[in-house]
Amino acid sequence: MGGTRRSTRNMAKKTTYLTTDDEYEDENKKKKIKRRRQSKKTSTAATSTPNVMIKQEEEVEDIEDFSKEQSFKIRSSLVDWYDNNQRDLPWRNINTSSKAYAVWVSEIMLQQTGVVTVVHYFNRWIHKWPTLLHLSKASLEEVNEMWAGLGYYRRARFLLEGAKFIVQQGGHFPNTLSDLRKIPGIGDYTAGAIASIAFQQAVPVVDGNVVRVIARLRTISANPKLSKTVQTIWKLAGQLVDPDRPGDFNQALMELGATVCTPVNPSCSTCPISDQCRALSVSTHDRSVSVTDYPTKVVKAKKRHEFSAVSVVEIIEDEALMDGPQCNSRFLLVKRPDKGLLAGLWEFPSVPLIGDVDFVTRKDAIDQLLKSFDLEPGSTSNVVLRKDVGECVHVFSHIRLKMYIELLVLHIKGGNRVKLDKENNGWKYVSSKDIASLGLTSGVKKVYTMIQEFRDNIPRKSDKKLSAKSLSKRSCGSS
Repeated sequence: MGGTRRSTRNMAKKTTYLTTDDEYEDENKKKKIKRRRQSKKTSTAATSTPNVMIKQEEEVEDIEDFSKEQSFKIRSSLVDWYDNNQRDLPWRNINTSSKAYAVWVSEIMLQQTGVVTVVHYFNRWIHKWPTLLHLSKASLEEVNEMWAGLGYYRRARFLLEGAKFIVQQGGHFPNTLSDLRKIPGIGDYTAGAIASIAFQQAVPVVDGNVVRVIARLRTISANPKLSKTVQTIWKLAGQLVDPDRPGDFNQALMELGATVCTPVNPSCSTCPISDQCRALSVSTHDRSVSVTDYPTKVVKAKKRHEFSAVSVVEIIEDEALMDGPQCNSRFLLVKRPDKGLLAGLWEFPSVPLIGDVDFVTRKDAIDQLLKSFDLEPGSTSNVVLRKDVGECVHVFSHIRLKMYIELLVLHIKGGNRVKLDKENNGWKYVSSKDIASLGLTSGVKKVYTMIQEFRDNIPRKSDKKLSAKSLSKRSCGSS
């Protein structure tokens, strides 16, 4: 979706209205000459440029606009279909006064997240912060806790920053594209969605679903990530927008891509605009071509492999508690930096590693880190238990993180117990009762689940035998 965001101003190119066939032919000749010059210039300036790239750029420039008749047919068919088939989603039932806020929250949540998942989070969010003003008074920690599990936490921070920005500007939600783009985290896609759905402005909205639908309508085989392709898609989407019901039309176009014109196995037989689809027409006459050939599949970059050592530090008041419930224990949580991956979120202490390293090396690295939290195992505290629990892999959009997990149970020595109540902006102790209710990221939850499973299998002192299985190393999801 982010790859499809581009300023609509960049696409507001001068349109030539032609009145005769001669003028049309002259204009076409000029365009072809221009394309040849550009292609020649590109190939001579960089001989390493693939011919396919030049071909794709030419293909984009050759894409025909929608005629007025085609636009009318697509609009009427799609809006009629939407009226009868739209999904019942909570943000579509919000009253007018809060419509823009609801659209904004839902669209931000829907970026990189499926509708089914978003519905639950949206309802919780609106219940807690029903208006912009309510949200503007929230803390980043509260927002992150509410967002926990949705991923891409930067989105949550942008919502909070955006709410504060709007309130500072007077509290009225902007209703123009230019003003909407000034809000932190709002780009062309979100601005178009809010402007058209909440304020009925006839502006286009382009997300991944819209790219797919239009690419099939016009058989656009060029790379959908290329800037020229993006500009062309936005231009074509703008030609289709229904001036009377822009919000409904844009939602219909996205809905069609999400439910009918899907990436694989599209339901062409139930598509309301199949008679306007060139991809379907071509595939019907040429079996070597498939509707799903459009748009071109973009090969994703390989995920970067990273490694880290994670220490789940549990503080107990009495060493005897290792033989009973953990009700009085506390866990050390560390706040991530304010910028970068998972900015400002809480996690267990961890250190980055250069590849796979042994337990002793990881232990030494963790011990150095713990000194910054006034914890020195064996010096300021007694080590009750220290075990290599296992490893867990957590996958982000661009990173594959392999975590080596250890459980470190400490008993703070008498004179140092006051440090348990010490807290600053970078770290804190959380009781075992409260940690499960915190808004932890899915990666941190994986680690905590591993620790709980491991700890539940630690034999009691009354057990005669120490089961090798009970203390064996684990991995995510093992029992």
